[in-house]
Amino acid sequence: MDTAERDEHDSRMSFDMRSTDLDAINSATKYPSIPTYHQLGERGALTEVVTQFTGPVIGTEKVDGSNARIISLPDGNWLLGSREELLYAKGDLIGNPAQGIVAGLREFAESLEPVNDVVRVHYLELYGGKITAASKQYTSERAVGYRLFDMVELRDYDAILTRSLSEISSWRESGGQPFLTETDLTTAAARDGVELTPRLFEFDATELPRDVESTHKFLAEQLPLTRCRLDQGGTGNPEGIVLRTPNRSVIAKARVEDYDRTLRRRGQTAPAARNN
Repeated sequence: MDTAERDEHDSRMSFDMRSTDLDAINSATKYPSIPTYHQLGERGALTEVVTQFTGPVIGTEKVDGSNARIISLPDGNWLLGSREELLYAKGDLIGNPAQGIVAGLREFAESLEPVNDVVRVHYLELYGGKITAASKQYTSERAVGYRLFDMVELRDYDAILTRSLSEISSWRESGGQPFLTETDLTTAAARDGVELTPRLFEFDATELPRDVESTHKFLAEQLPLTRCRLDQGGTGNPEGIVLRTPNRSVIAKARVEDYDRTLRRRGQTAPAARNN
């Protein structure tokens, strides 16, 4: 056994999923809350306070499905989870069927190469089927698909998983999770054979709209129809766009529904649903 093989063997032997606090793993790998591009005000209406970006900004499609996780562990095990809870572990005979995540992602999880001395988390949007009310936008045949939208690699997992749950939650929500950069995420998606959420544009931050009305028009221009339809019967109305810097230091979401609702409350007419 050469040095690299010995190091990999040692790292696998030092981590044991069955003796690790699963509540800590769950908390450390939850996807954090993402702010809206325009700040939310009373009763869900958007204000004119906008998220500040500088430099290049990447726009990706926000898919309306179920937020899911595949958590690959250093001992060769893996877990499947929804946004809030763990649903299944490698080798389980029975899994929690919630939101169709286990059925939709187990085969992909099994195809992933084992990790070495890292906790790696794939964050995917599972959509279509009967997963959400918006499934009809993507399919008329109850087809199910998934797209990768983010990934975390925890290399100092020992130090993180030994914290209290309140400390882990605070660390997570204050931006402690080491998300991959856009370049590394693209490389990882190619390695793992999974499609990313569609990349729509890359603009300088000075080119982004600043007020609610112009952002509403911007969404319609940049994404008139979803790029994630699973069959031609899908109605095609998109949920919105996620804006992010290449290193993911700033990220925000702009949902069409939020802008439609805000403009209606202001007495301005939002355009009709954008069907194909």
